[in-house]
Amino acid sequence: MARRVAVVGGGSSGLACIKCCLDEGLQPVCFESSDDMGGLWRFKENPEADRASIYHSVIINTSKEMMCFSDFPIPAHFPNYMHNSLIMDYFRMYADHFQLTKHIRFNTKVLQVKQRSDFSQSGQWDIETENKEGKKEKHIFDAVMICIGHHCQPNLPLHDFPGIDTFKGQFFHSRDYKTPEQWRDKKVVVIGIGNSGGDIAVELSKVTKQLYLSTRRGAWILNRVGDNGLPLDMLFNRAIELLKNVLPFNFFSGLVESQLNKRFDHTLYNLKPQHRLFSQHPTVNDELPNRILSGTVQVKPNVRRFQGSSVEFDDGSVVEDVDLVVFATGYRFSFPFLASQVLSVSDNKASLYKYVFPHELQRHTLAIIGLVQPLGAIMPISEMQARWATRVFKGCAKLPSVVDMMKDIQCKKKTMAQRYVSSQRHTIQVDYISYMDEIAEQVGVRPSVLRLLLTDPRMGLNVLLGPCTPYQYRLQGPGKWAGARQAILTQWERVAQPMQTRPCPAAEPHRSFLWPLMVSAAVVGVAFYINRSKLPTFLQDPTELLERIKVFMPAL
Repeated sequence: MARRVAVVGGGSSGLACIKCCLDEGLQPVCFESSDDMGGLWRFKENPEADRASIYHSVIINTSKEMMCFSDFPIPAHFPNYMHNSLIMDYFRMYADHFQLTKHIRFNTKVLQVKQRSDFSQSGQWDIETENKEGKKEKHIFDAVMICIGHHCQPNLPLHDFPGIDTFKGQFFHSRDYKTPEQWRDKKVVVIGIGNSGGDIAVELSKVTKQLYLSTRRGAWILNRVGDNGLPLDMLFNRAIELLKNVLPFNFFSGLVESQLNKRFDHTLYNLKPQHRLFSQHPTVNDELPNRILSGTVQVKPNVRRFQGSSVEFDDGSVVEDVDLVVFATGYRFSFPFLASQVLSVSDNKASLYKYVFPHELQRHTLAIIGLVQPLGAIMPISEMQARWATRVFKGCAKLPSVVDMMKDIQCKKKTMAQRYVSSQRHTIQVDYISYMDEIAEQVGVRPSVLRLLLTDPRMGLNVLLGPCTPYQYRLQGPGKWAGARQAILTQWERVAQPMQTRPCPAAEPHRSFLWPLMVSAAVVGVAFYINRSKLPTFLQDPTELLERIKVFMPAL
C-alpha cells in the first residue's frame, strides 16, 4: 500500500504538498479547518481565530512568473502583480488541473499530532481531528507535512506602549483591517513599516484627515516597477546573485542603496535606516513616496506613550485627537497541536534542518513546509521543500547525521545574527535563489548553468542572465517537466501580454547619419595618411586627391 501522508493546511503550501505526494506515489490526506482552500490569500470580511487574514485590496508583491508553481505557469493574460482574488483563481486552476481537491477534508481541524508508541521503528503518527459538528476522529499516518504558515497569530506587543489602556480611540492589529471607508476624515497612526504597514498607511491616507506612519528603525523602500517598467523581481538573476556573494556585503548594499536613492532620497523622506539594505526584510511599496511628498502621510519615530486620545513620539512631538491606531507589528508562529519535545518554538525560533526537518527525530517523517520569509515568493519555495520532503518520506533521499544537521542549523543562525537587525521577523529569513538552489541540490534538480551553456547555449544564457523563474527547477532530475524549456523561453511574452490592451504604433525608424560620417572621417584620415608625401601638392591643387577619396566614400 502507498504510504499515507497527512497534510495540515490547505493553503498554497498545502496544495503543493498534495501535488508532490501524488507525484511520488504517496497517498495524501489534507486537513483544512475552513470551508475552502487558499489559506492566507482567501479574503473574508471577518477575521477568524487562528487563521490568516488579509485586507480587501491586497495585491501580491511578487510577479506572476516568479510566484507560480514550477510546472503550471499562471495564464498569460493575468496581470503581473495579482489581486488576492486572482491568486485564488490560480489556486483553483492548479487544484482542478492536478485533481487535488478530492484529497482535502474541509472544515476539519487538527487537534493533536503525536508520535506512535512504536515511532522509532515505524515512524508513524497518531492524529486527532475534529469536524465542524464537533465529531472527533483518530487517524494513523506514515508521515506528516505541516503547512499552516506564519501569519495566523498576530504579534500585539501592547506592553511596549505605555498608556495604551488609557487610549480613547480604537486600536487593532493589521490582520483586523479590511477597508478604509469608515476612517474618512479621521486621524490615524499606523505603527510598523513592513509591507502591511506601508500598504495600509497608503490606503488609509487617501481618505483620512491625516495619517502618521510610525517606525522605530526606518526602512529601505523597493517598488514593484523596475527599470523600463518591468517587474522588479524579474531583473534579479543568477549573475547578480553571484556578484552579491563575491563583492563585500557593505559595498554591494551600497550599490543598490544608491539606486534606491535615485528614485527618492530616503534621508530627505525621513525613512533611511541605520542598517544596510540587505540587513532587514525590505518594504515593497510604489505609492508611499508620493503620499509622503503630498503630505497625506507623515513619517514619525517610535511611539513613546499614549495618553487619552493623544500619541507622543520619541522625538517629543504629540498628535492630539487620534481616532485609530493600527499595529502592523508582525506575527508569531507556533504549532499548538505538536508536543514540545517534537518541535519547540521560542521567540519565533524553531530548530529545523534547512527550515524543514526537526533534526532530533529518530525517523524523519515530519516536515514543516513554508516556514520561511524570503525576499520573493513563498509558493515556489514551499513546492521545492515539498518535493524534497516527499522524496525523504519515500526513501529516495537521505538526511545527514544529527550532528551534521545541527552544525548546519547553528551555521545558519550565526550567519543570520551577523547579517540581520535583531528582530522577531528575521528568524526565518532566506534569500530566494540561494535557498532554492540549496534545497534543489537535495532533490537533484538544481540547474547546471555550465552544462546548459555547453549543450543548450540559449537556455544556459536564459538561466544565467534571465530571471530565476521556478521552471528552471524542472529542466532535469526527478519531476522533470517537458514544458519547462518552453516556459522559460516564453516568460517575457507572458509578462508583456496583459499590458497589450491598445494598439500602439511602432516608432518610425530614424535614419542616422552618425555612422556614415564616422566612416567618412576615417576614410579621409587614412587617405591623408597614405598620401601624406603629396600633401604640399594637394594644398596647391586638391582636385586629384579628392577624386581618389570619392571612390571609398559611402553614399549618403
